Amino acid sequence: MKKNKKTKTINTGEIRNYLETFFRNNPLRSYTVKNLCTRLRISSQEEKDAVRAVLEELADKGIVTTTSKGKYQFKLDEKTGVTGVVDMTASGVAYIMVDGQDKDILVESKNALHALNGDTVRVIPFRKRRNGVMEGEIVEIVQRTQKKYVGEIEISKNHAFVKVDSKKMPNDIFIPVRELKGAEDGYKVLVKITDWPLTMKNPTGEIIDILSKAGDNDTEMHAILAEYDLPYRFTEEIDEAANNIDGTITEQDYAERRDMRSVPTFTIDPADAKDFDDALSIRKIKEGIWEIGVHIADVTHYVRPGSIIDTEATERATSVYLVDRTIPMLPEKLSNELCSLRPNEEKLCFSAVFEIDEDANIAGQWFGRTVIYSDRRFTYEDAQQVIETGEGDMKEEILTLNKLAQIMRQNRFKNGSIAFERDEAKFVLDDTGKPLSVYYKTMKKSNQLIEEFMLLANRKVAEFVGRKKRGQKHEKTFVYRVHDDPSPEKLEDFKSFITRFGYYMTAEKSRAVAKEMNKLLKKIHGRPEENLISILAIRTMAKAVYTTNNIGHYGLAFDYYTHFTSPIRRYPDMMVHRLLAQYLDGGKSADKEYYENQCEHSSAMEVRAAEAERSSIKYKMVEYMSDKIGNEFTGTISGVTEWGIYVELNETGIEGMVSLRDMNDDYYYFDEMAYSVVGRQSERKFTLGDTVKIKVVRADLQRKQLDFELSE
Repeated sequence: MKKNKKTKTINTGEIRNYLETFFRNNPLRSYTVKNLCTRLRISSQEEKDAVRAVLEELADKGIVTTTSKGKYQFKLDEKTGVTGVVDMTASGVAYIMVDGQDKDILVESKNALHALNGDTVRVIPFRKRRNGVMEGEIVEIVQRTQKKYVGEIEISKNHAFVKVDSKKMPNDIFIPVRELKGAEDGYKVLVKITDWPLTMKNPTGEIIDILSKAGDNDTEMHAILAEYDLPYRFTEEIDEAANNIDGTITEQDYAERRDMRSVPTFTIDPADAKDFDDALSIRKIKEGIWEIGVHIADVTHYVRPGSIIDTEATERATSVYLVDRTIPMLPEKLSNELCSLRPNEEKLCFSAVFEIDEDANIAGQWFGRTVIYSDRRFTYEDAQQVIETGEGDMKEEILTLNKLAQIMRQNRFKNGSIAFERDEAKFVLDDTGKPLSVYYKTMKKSNQLIEEFMLLANRKVAEFVGRKKRGQKHEKTFVYRVHDDPSPEKLEDFKSFITRFGYYMTAEKSRAVAKEMNKLLKKIHGRPEENLISILAIRTMAKAVYTTNNIGHYGLAFDYYTHFTSPIRRYPDMMVHRLLAQYLDGGKSADKEYYENQCEHSSAMEVRAAEAERSSIKYKMVEYMSDKIGNEFTGTISGVTEWGIYVELNETGIEGMVSLRDMNDDYYYFDEMAYSVVGRQSERKFTLGDTVKIKVVRADLQRKQLDFELSE
């Protein structure tokens, strides 16, 4: 604080402004008059009295309050700060996600008030950093997350700690020795946090479930499911209820359904699939017109609303696909037997049947319940061979469907559908689940054939229910799969980012953006920056969700879209089947609020299942590399950040990180504009897309993390 030496007067306005700003920036700390005078660099008694007077004035205004020890502190109330959800990092730094704000608020661990990932908290922003990030301090835990944690327990004579697998939990959890419940040292356990006083470094927890020995494949896969609060078994009661379902097709079933058993029908699925929930049929009905049926297992014929199986399916909402197993939404008796469209068996279906001409135009459509007979089960490889060679079982049917599918695909992209296609990581596993090799599955024409006809059925079912008929006053309640336009802010950030690689996008509105995005994805194909730009492009897009409020599907460029084709593994498809049946029978519009709540739950469970799947892939990748410590590989820099360089191995596509703190031949810094890491003395530069040689130095299975170091 500068003093006016000429007049000797004290600028109380300046003191007031300084103190008010200072307290707002430090809302949880308290200060004596002496502390504050030291910060103001004033020492005379007259100036100290002025500080006291200003503090009393601020107290009268309700800006500050006095503590029991006579110190001054910023006065907090329920309106102070903003409320958001914690996204925790491994270092303990938290980012607070606030509704309606694009930028998260950063909170250092010392200011986090022992908040946990997923907690709803009140945070006071107090300064903006040079990089534009707002920093804040958590002042209240509004609602604790109910999340449970999985980790390995380490037991000593007097205490035990659970080292949590998730990077979102930076602290070990203390377990009183008397509360071990039979857990042994080195076992994986499921725990919940019961208490975390501010005076304690670690939270205290309670063991909920004991999985088994850490490192065992079944244990680790169950641990991933438990981490995301996903089930890993059915109760005996549910299995018994499924086993008691009578799968006999009755005379009444035949009478009430369209009989399509004589039409050539087949399934195309992955080689390791056990449930076949969709089939295609095709026959020529007149010159230039084909009748094509998309037949979907009639799950809702067997699973009645309110039954114990339906209640469980509602809660699960989706099947979960880990690397080595499927955790089905429905018991095996249904998913793999009664509702699986197995070859040479009559099955009950809900079908969408289309009349399609040689140019893939829809000349007619019909929706309803059917009986089918699948003549052949194809794997994708089987069907692909027929497409490539023109020879094999049912070649006429497959070749015709492939021709029509390719026309529909071209039309879809021409209309603005975005071509987001990423190769899928697959593993060859031994009998114990250990990965022997990793490869990437690419989309071929046989995959595209199935995809296009499933998209057609989903779109036309949604259109049939959603489009108002003549004389219809109100839209009927229905379950849609929607995808919103990208936010203008995220799109602008993406456009700015890709200019670093010499790419440009100028479009700002819906369809024009989609067309330019397709051009960009085509340009980057096969280039070093493809992976990063593709990921960022996907993140620029909104997330697809289930809802009763139709806004269309931006990514597919459909005005109406739903999920009708996989009721064995997705509960929204079961809801769609029930609603479609109700409306085909002339029923009234269903309860919108009920179905909207179900949509929100299904969307949340879908996200959770996807995260578990990614976690299992990361685990298997780290496990695959765990016996290759010290080995050298060639890779491509796939990402650059302020904390390290990400390298994707050319041979397997597995990614690990070279930490900047381990690059000790120089001091390296992150050049954000050039998207590079640069040595301050040597000016040695590492840029996205560079080819480098690395050595594997660490494979942390618990954290699913690979650490590399650069080889000279």
